[in-house]
Amino acid sequence: MGITMGLNLLLLVAMVATNILSLYHLSSTLHSPPPSSSPPIPPHLLHQLSTIRATISHLTRLHSPSTLNLTTPSDLLLYTHLSPIASACKNYPQMLHQYMNYTPFSTCPNDAFLAESLILRGCHPLPRRRCFSTTTTTTTLKTDPFAPLPENSVNWKLYTSCKSFTCLAKLKPEMGFDMKLEKTRFLEYKSELDLPISQLFELANNAKSVIRLGVDIGGGSGTFAAQMKLKNVSVVTTTMNLGAPYNEAVALRGLVPLHVPLQQRLPMFDGVVDLVRCGRAVNRWIPLTMLEFLLYDVDRVLRGGGYFFIDHFFSKSVDLGKVYAPLIGKLGYKKVKWAVSSKTDSNGIKNGEVYLTALLQKPLSK
Repeated sequence: MGITMGLNLLLLVAMVATNILSLYHLSSTLHSPPPSSSPPIPPHLLHQLSTIRATISHLTRLHSPSTLNLTTPSDLLLYTHLSPIASACKNYPQMLHQYMNYTPFSTCPNDAFLAESLILRGCHPLPRRRCFSTTTTTTTLKTDPFAPLPENSVNWKLYTSCKSFTCLAKLKPEMGFDMKLEKTRFLEYKSELDLPISQLFELANNAKSVIRLGVDIGGGSGTFAAQMKLKNVSVVTTTMNLGAPYNEAVALRGLVPLHVPLQQRLPMFDGVVDLVRCGRAVNRWIPLTMLEFLLYDVDRVLRGGGYFFIDHFFSKSVDLGKVYAPLIGKLGYKKVKWAVSSKTDSNGIKNGEVYLTALLQKPLSK
C-alpha cells in the first residue's frame, strides 16, 4: 500500500512540474514582442520536458494494471510462488487453470490425461495441489517383477481402449503387459541388434567396470529394469502413460517409475549412474535439437567409465550416416558395440529405415 501511495505522489509531482514549465514558457512568449519568426525553445527546457514526460510514462506503466498479462488468471501468480512450475506453463494458461480448478482438501479431479497433456507440452513440473488422489484397492503385491499384474490396482476409468492388463496383453503383446513374453526379453541373442544382459555384464567385467545404478529412458512397462533387478542392479524407468497404465505397471512390478517426458532434464545429479539405456521411444521422430539436448543430459548423469546403451534406435538409412551418427559421435565415447540392420516392417521398407544398437563407454575423464 505504501509503494502505491509513493507512486501516486511521484506521478502528481511530475504532472505539476510539467504544467508549471509549460505555463512558464507560454507566459514568457506572451510578454515578449512578437518576433518575425517563432524563437526556438531553449534546449535546457526541451531536455527538462523530455525527462519529466519519460518519468510520467514510466510511472504510469508501473501503476497501470494493464502491464500484467490479463489472459493469465491472477491465482496462477500465487501458484508460481507456492510451488515452482515450468516456464512453458505460461503458454497454456487455460489448460493450467483447468488443472488447478479443484476443491481443496477433497478428492482430486480425475484429470490424469490433462496433467500428462501439460507435461508433454513442456509444462513440467506441474504445480502442487492440496487434494487427495484417487486410490484403488490393491491386492497382495508380489516381489517377482514378472508375476501377473493385479487388475484391480489401476484406476481403469482413465483409459478407454482396455479395462484390464489382460486386455492390453491380448490387444498388443508388444506393449509390454504380457509378463510371460516380457520374461524372455533382453536375455537372448537373436540378431546383431540384440545385446543380452549377460553379454552387457561380460563386457563391463572385461573392462573392469561395474554396473550398479541405471536409468532406462522411455522404458515402457519397465522390463529392462525388471531384468536388471534380478541381477541386483537398481534401474529407474522414465515413462509416460499415453493411453495405457505404464507408470502403474512399473510400480506394481516393484520398480521406480519416473513420470517425465523425453524433453525433461533427468532428475539425477551429475555423474552418478553407471548405465543409461534409450529404448525405442528414442527415435527419428524426436526433433533433432531436443535429441541433442537429451544426449548431453545422458552424458551429464553418467559417471566416467559408465555405459550408454542405445537399443534399436531407428531412422532413415541416409540420416543415420549424415545426421545421427555424427551427433552421437560428438560425445566422444568409445564404441564397444555398433550394429546397424535394416528395419524390415512395412514402414521400414517404405521409408528406407534402419535400426541402430550401440553400446558406448564414457571416457574416465574429459
